[in-house]
Amino acid sequence: MPRHSETRHLPYTPEQLFDLVADVEDYDQFLPWVVAVRVRSSSEKETVADLVVGFNAFKERFTSRVVKDRPKQICVDYVEGPLKYLHNEWTFDRAADGGSKVHFSVDFAFKSRLFESLAGAMFDRALRRMTTAFEQRAAALYGISKSSAQSAA
Repeated sequence: MPRHSETRHLPYTPEQLFDLVADVEDYDQFLPWVVAVRVRSSSEKETVADLVVGFNAFKERFTSRVVKDRPKQICVDYVEGPLKYLHNEWTFDRAADGGSKVHFSVDFAFKSRLFESLAGAMFDRALRRMTTAFEQRAAALYGISKSSAQSAA
């Protein structure tokens, strides 16, 4: 049952980061292993989407419900697919310097013990790639400020 939680300071507004994370439809453009996205429904408060995740020959589809409270929080819960459960949460707090304090947590488990052991072995590396992909997407969409260049150094 992999779990992870972290807090980072980023030089973007909570609104910018919220919009980036809430844009599930574009995940296949920048997130590693997301090979396809199909949005079933979307509103200001909730999105339900299917994501196809691929690792080499392995591909799985899962459905998630994304509950949005702009610009403070996004909660993602598992609906259907190869997992027992998944809960993912993002919170965005405005920092004094105009940037944001972002808290990210994820907790999930696979139905299959084989996938569970594989996920456990690769979990940290996969999470680092995913969080880096979100940060790179923010830089591509919103530019890199002086404070982000300093925090990356």
